[in-house]
Amino acid sequence: MRVDLSHDLRRVDCTRCGVCTELVPWAEPDSAFTRPFEQQVAYLAQRMDKTAVVELMGIAWRTVGSIAERVVARMSPPDRLDGLRVIGIDELSYRRHHKYVTIVTDHETGKVVWAKEGKNAETLDAFFAQLGAHRCAQLQTVTLDMSQAYISSVETHAPKARIVFDRFHVQRLAQDALDQVRRSVVAEHTDPEQRRALKKTRFVLQKNPENLSSVERRKLAEVQRTNQPLYRAYLLKDSLVSILDRQQYYVARDQLMGWLSWASRSKLAPFVRVGRTIRKHLDGILAYLNSGLSNGRAEGLNGKARVITRRSYGLHSAKSLIALLFLCCSLPRLLPVRVLPNSRPLTC
Repeated sequence: MRVDLSHDLRRVDCTRCGVCTELVPWAEPDSAFTRPFEQQVAYLAQRMDKTAVVELMGIAWRTVGSIAERVVARMSPPDRLDGLRVIGIDELSYRRHHKYVTIVTDHETGKVVWAKEGKNAETLDAFFAQLGAHRCAQLQTVTLDMSQAYISSVETHAPKARIVFDRFHVQRLAQDALDQVRRSVVAEHTDPEQRRALKKTRFVLQKNPENLSSVERRKLAEVQRTNQPLYRAYLLKDSLVSILDRQQYYVARDQLMGWLSWASRSKLAPFVRVGRTIRKHLDGILAYLNSGLSNGRAEGLNGKARVITRRSYGLHSAKSLIALLFLCCSLPRLLPVRVLPNSRPLTC
């Protein structure tokens, strides 16, 4: 049921602010809706797509985003960047043609604390500028992938912070190298049956050994018998995963140095390149082995963000995505507005 609330707002000519209207306890400035209405819209926006909110509440598409921004500003702490010590940095693609948003996550609270369109060093520089030199010096650990733009920005603004590279990005390097070796081996074979058999080993080679079925174990044994280079690549990938799973730092460090020597002598070009990359970022990878921190929390929040973009059927602007990110990944879970049976009606 549509309810129109009419009220004559007094206008004040302030010597400092100019002409402005009085504040009322049931609505935000420059808003055409009451606070309970906006909270109801925000509650629905946390759980359904914007089109459903528009149809249910009878408001415009853009109004949902502006209401989300006001609710986030009203319910967020005065400064989300206060007390940051351990943060995660990651990027999120929200549209085609390389449209990205950089997201900063607080590892201790598990919430998104900052976001901005872009994924270069200048984008992250804006975060550190807003954080300030004093709070930058208080940062202890920064987890991120091996993006050189992010690395240079962190080293410039927070040189005392320990950089920890995400283990899953390191592991992904070996998995991609294994797939490159498999494709090159398939391309070299002239026998159609052997090519077909090797093509069907992609997921067998990528799976963990303990998850293999009996049929997949037979396929892996066939690869070991017929194709030594591909099986060597599989052993390199599996050995790196086992090293990253180690909990004893010094044992894992010594094994990683041995793995780098093995990769450089493997005569497999993709793994030689992976070994060079790991040597280049060795300090950050050893920091993971020592601390056990990863970018998993940031990646998990990125998964939620992708759900937001999918259920919205795409977002045309980064501003709308950032408003929904803070609404769904920064604020606590909102409750629907309920009218109590003994509540008095709102009068003006």
